[in-house]
Amino acid sequence: MADAMAHDAKEGLRILLADDHALFRAGMRHVLRELDGSVVLLEAKDGAEALSLLTHDSRLDLVLLDLAMPHMDGLGGLAALRQRAPGVPIVILSASESTHDMRAALDAGAMGFIPKASPAAVVLSALRLVLAGGVYVPPEMIHPSVLTATTPTAGGETLALTPRQVDILKLLGQGKSNKEIAQLLALTEGTVKQHVSDVLNALNVSNRTQAALVAGNWLRQHGADDEP
Repeated sequence: MADAMAHDAKEGLRILLADDHALFRAGMRHVLRELDGSVVLLEAKDGAEALSLLTHDSRLDLVLLDLAMPHMDGLGGLAALRQRAPGVPIVILSASESTHDMRAALDAGAMGFIPKASPAAVVLSALRLVLAGGVYVPPEMIHPSVLTATTPTAGGETLALTPRQVDILKLLGQGKSNKEIAQLLALTEGTVKQHVSDVLNALNVSNRTQAALVAGNWLRQHGADDEP
């Protein structure tokens, strides 16, 4: 059911890889050793095993998930995994290169979306970004509908936001609670909480008020004062 890779005396990253293709999992083992030579890899061949492992292992650092596998209800499966371990970042590994699928996964709380056709170097770079607290979106999949607008951070840098993050930011600026945002955007409160956390981290601020102040000028400049 689970397979832990050999590791050094000092345990490294603990990663759950959920994919129903044994050959793909074997290839990822080699890639993940480059990420961390002492990585401990837990493997699940379907959604049920992934849920079981996530429930019984509270020390995971990362989950790599294929949504299209047995006993995995697509985005519903992603939501279930996030509910079991809300603090563990989940990255989607998918054969799909559809911008619609990418946005749907990110809107559902995934911290990254990596096409399986990506080179190992790209996969490693993406995973390092996520482990550092970022969100990975493959550049070749960014379409006008995914938005490339920028907003200033507290440090003066610029940052790309997804449409859903902009929606969240608008409502934060209006003083909406997580419950109100969830109702307005037809999301769960847990998903909204994750999005709010992502926006605050991206803007390098510690609370909603600071986020609204930092983004205020950008929202006006981009005509984003309307309701999402």
